[in-house]
Amino acid sequence: MNEIPISDKIPELEIAIKAAKEAGEAILEIYHKNYETTTKEDDSPITDADLKSNEIIKKILSQTEYQILSEEDEDDLNRLSQKTIWIVDPLDGTSDFIDKTGEFTVMIALIKNKKPILGVIGWPTEKTLFVAQKGNGAFKFSNNEWNKISVTQISEISKCRTVGSRHHLSEKEKSFIKKLGIEDFTSIGSSLKVGKISSGEAEAYITTTNKMKEWDSAASYCIISEAGGKMTDMLGNDITYNNKDVYHQNGILVTNGIIHDKIVEEFKKLE
Repeated sequence: MNEIPISDKIPELEIAIKAAKEAGEAILEIYHKNYETTTKEDDSPITDADLKSNEIIKKILSQTEYQILSEEDEDDLNRLSQKTIWIVDPLDGTSDFIDKTGEFTVMIALIKNKKPILGVIGWPTEKTLFVAQKGNGAFKFSNNEWNKISVTQISEISKCRTVGSRHHLSEKEKSFIKKLGIEDFTSIGSSLKVGKISSGEAEAYITTTNKMKEWDSAASYCIISEAGGKMTDMLGNDITYNNKDVYHQNGILVTNGIIHDKIVEEFKKLE
């Protein structure tokens, strides 16, 4: 794989890219075979692929000194005393993996002082990566080459292409999207929603759920920010990481940045 065109790379960047790539390859191997699916305590599905990916990522990231907060491991809260940690979702979009949509990802972020300074999202079925390092822009690797990516400049909400969850779109979200006058809506799995906005293929992602957790958004946060867009909660509050409570209590709004405040304003009228 060619080098990512970032001149002052932090060493963790290559490590995270390697982890996402190798985990993605292992996931694909399992994807094309028979595999075990079980259910976690919260009723969400988990497969052999989640566990294998987690194992590979942890092994590669252990070259660094940092603690790892992963969806598939017990959180011992020791991380709260650390300034820098990894946040990992070894397989984002397990339902899409099981449904064979191809729309699942590997997410790895490095957090420093509660903010993501590095984000890597791997899309195994398409051999694609979305990568950002704070202060250096966002990049997409596909068709064997790296390209810098950025958000669109569309400023009219009604003209915005909006993406949302395939598995969890609520009635509240549907009616809010309608109220905004948005007609172009597509359901997409996993963190690919943010990948699309970051690379200028959509403008907004709206979710009001309080079920998303830090590992569902950490890598995306860095990528959308570096692509010129914005991620906050639905009330416009900034999002921080490495908190004791890992849930995003007020949903998540991701946009090209230009339409962000208008959507927040409209949402507050509903509350």
